[in-house]
Amino acid sequence: MPVRPTAARPRTTAPLLLAALLTVSAAGTLTACGSGSGSDPDTVKVSFKQSTDNSIKVTDTYLADIKKQFEKANPGKKVELVPIKAPDSEYYTKVQQMLRSPKTAPDLVYEDTFLINSDITSGYLKPLDPYLDKWQDWDQFVDTAKTAAKAQDGKTYGVPDGTDTRGLWFDKGIFKKAGLPADWQPKTWEDVLTAARAIKKKVPGVTPLNVYTGKPAGEAATMQGFEMLLYGTGDGKSDPLYDTASKKWITGSQAFKDSLEFVETVFKEKLGPDVSDALDPNIQTAVRGDLLPQGKLGIDLDGSWLPQDWQKGAGHEWPEWSQKLGLAAMPTQHGQAPGKVSMSGGWTWSIPAKAGNPDLAFKFIETMQTKANAQKWYIANSGIAVRKDVASDPAYAKAQPGIKFFTDLVASTHYRPAYPAYPKVSTAIQEAMEGVTTGDSSVDKAASGYDEELKSATDDQVIKK
Repeated sequence: MPVRPTAARPRTTAPLLLAALLTVSAAGTLTACGSGSGSDPDTVKVSFKQSTDNSIKVTDTYLADIKKQFEKANPGKKVELVPIKAPDSEYYTKVQQMLRSPKTAPDLVYEDTFLINSDITSGYLKPLDPYLDKWQDWDQFVDTAKTAAKAQDGKTYGVPDGTDTRGLWFDKGIFKKAGLPADWQPKTWEDVLTAARAIKKKVPGVTPLNVYTGKPAGEAATMQGFEMLLYGTGDGKSDPLYDTASKKWITGSQAFKDSLEFVETVFKEKLGPDVSDALDPNIQTAVRGDLLPQGKLGIDLDGSWLPQDWQKGAGHEWPEWSQKLGLAAMPTQHGQAPGKVSMSGGWTWSIPAKAGNPDLAFKFIETMQTKANAQKWYIANSGIAVRKDVASDPAYAKAQPGIKFFTDLVASTHYRPAYPAYPKVSTAIQEAMEGVTTGDSSVDKAASGYDEELKSATDDQVIKK
C-alpha cells in the first residue's frame, strides 16, 4: 500500500487501511508477536497493518491467500499472520516497540517508506542485498521504486509492494464551460494558472484549483502540493531538496522560492479554496467526498488513489467519475525535460535485524512478489505497479480507469529523501507554505524562515545552493 504519507494520502501507506481509531495496547501487540529467540524455525511470523475499518479486508484476504500458497509449496512450514489494527501513527510506534527485542520481533514487517529510515538508523532492520543479489525477480522492479527502501549506507532494507503517483484531476464539465479543452495537458506552471484563471472568470461558484497547503494538511501539503512543484524545477535529475553528494539539505534555493510563489499566487488571486477551508484538517475528505463529486472543483493536484473512495461500497460512491473527470500530468516549471513530474511513496516488506527466521521470511516475500501475486495485489488495492512485467500487462492496465495513466508516471516520478530528519523538514515546508497562503509572510520571508528551521531540524547539516 502506497504512501499517502501519513496525512498525504488517506490511507498510506493505504487508503483502504485507514478508518476509525481502534487502539491495541502495546503490551497486547508485543505478546501477540513473539518471535526471534526461541521461535519455531518452521514458522514465519508476518506482521502487517490491518485496517481499523472492520468492513475492509483487502490486506487480510490477500495475505491469507499467500499463506495458503506458501504452506502448500513448502511442506512442513507455517505462516503466522500477526495483524496490528491501528492508525498509521500508532502502527509506527508499535512496530518500533516490537523490533527492539528478539522476543517480540516478527520475521517480516510492513514498513512505510515515509519513516523506514528511522528504523534503519536504529539498527532495527536487516539489509536485504544478499537475498536480492540472488533473486531474479528483483530485475523486474523499476529503479525508482528500488530507491524507496535504500538507506544512506547504500544498502536496501525492503522490497516495495507497489507505489502511488500524483497528477492533475480536472472536471470536464467545468472545463467545457470555461472554454478549455477536454484533452487538456498543460506544458508549464503558467498553463495551469491560466486554466484556473479562465475557470474563475467564466464559471462562478466553483473552486478553480486545489493545491494542498499548510500544517493542517500535513504531509499532503508537502508531497501533493509543494514537492510536486519543487521537483518540477531544474533538470529533473538532481534532488532540489537534498544534496546527495554532500549528504546535506539544501537552503537558499531559487527553486524553493519559485515553488512558494506558485502557492502564493493561487491564494492571492483567489484561485484556490477559501484560506479557512484550505487550512481545515479535513480538506482532503472535502475534496474527495464533496468538491469533486459535486462538480465544485475545476482542477485538483492530487494522487492516484482517489478512485478508491468512489468505488461501489466505498465511502463516497461515484460510478460516473471516469466520465466526469480528466487526467493530466503535472508539468515542469517551464516545460523543460522530462516535461512532467510526479512524486511517489509506498510501503515495503522488511526483515527485522532480530528476526528468528530471516531466510524463511525472504522466501515468503518471493511468494508474495511473483508476477501473478503482485498483479493481484496492485489491482485489489488500487496500487501502482512497480514491476515492469505487470505494468506492461494489458489485464492490469484495463483493471481500473486511470490506472495506465498513473502507472506511466512512474517513469518520471521522484521519491522523497526520507531520511530520519525528513518529517521535521516536511513540517518546516508546511509552515513556509502556510505563511504565503495566509499572506502573513512574503515569499522571501517564508523561504528564510524555512532555511532557519531546516538548520535546526537537521543539526545544521545544510548546504546553500
